[in-house]
Amino acid sequence: MAITNAAVHDLSIRQLQYVVAVADTLGFRKAAERCAVSQPTLSAQIQQLESVLGVLIFERDKRRVLVTAAGAEIVARARRVLVDAQDLVAAATRARDPFEGTFRVGVIPTIAPYYLPDVTEALASAYPKLRLVFREEKTEDTVRDLEEGTLDVGLVALEADLGELEHAEVFRDRFVLALPTGHPLAKKKRVPEDALAGTEVLLLEDGHCLRAQALAVCAQVGARETDLRATSLSTLVQMVSRSDGVTLLPELAVAVENRRGQLEIRPFTAPEPYRTIALVWRRGSPFAEAFEKTAATLRAARTSANR
Repeated sequence: MAITNAAVHDLSIRQLQYVVAVADTLGFRKAAERCAVSQPTLSAQIQQLESVLGVLIFERDKRRVLVTAAGAEIVARARRVLVDAQDLVAAATRARDPFEGTFRVGVIPTIAPYYLPDVTEALASAYPKLRLVFREEKTEDTVRDLEEGTLDVGLVALEADLGELEHAEVFRDRFVLALPTGHPLAKKKRVPEDALAGTEVLLLEDGHCLRAQALAVCAQVGARETDLRATSLSTLVQMVSRSDGVTLLPELAVAVENRRGQLEIRPFTAPEPYRTIALVWRRGSPFAEAFEKTAATLRAARTSANR
């Protein structure tokens, strides 16, 4: 069935929100609760949308709700429309003052506890009308939430798979070698990467971009990953301190994670491995210029803290 211009006028942003909510929750009752409407209202609006489009978006019975093959494309397009609608409202806000309001910021766990305490004061001083809401989550989740419009900007490592996100670099975070007390490599002032050949290396669990970056170093020099995997850098440090293995730590985390001096920390010889910390945002975001300025503020705060 062809969709006429009149039919397009029957579409609404609210209907698209209902569709996305049902796709996310796979339940009409849960979706209605999320959207703060009655279930009959939500069901009727989705049925109306299906009628206008001439497509069955959801298969439903008493036990479950499934997204149809045709419905999957409609859900994906609905998400994009909702993001564009949010950007439209944001563009109006930007015209007044891009730093007045709220930015929702995703920060990966290997950055958040080590960096945010040092820069929140600088951000508050530079942008007193801006409210920053931080959400700690892995890179994959941050990328997804940026694309879906539930986050405005992310603070991540550029070496991860970030799709088509725009970015502004903030600083380079070098990796150092963390060793248990008495480890033979602790005798060196600086450790060449190839000295790790045959060494057992402990790493984070799957899903952390830091794991992928450390694995790349291990693969290059012939180091061996152990079967033990940590859920956080704090756990990883404790595991290393009680084993014969070693790990790579971002220099950013050393002051916090080795505050009791339980590990031997050694820099690598040049060229040192590193990750690039950056702000990232959705392509086409109306706040792109504001994020560039925010990155500059973060760079300045980092430089000041390192003096």
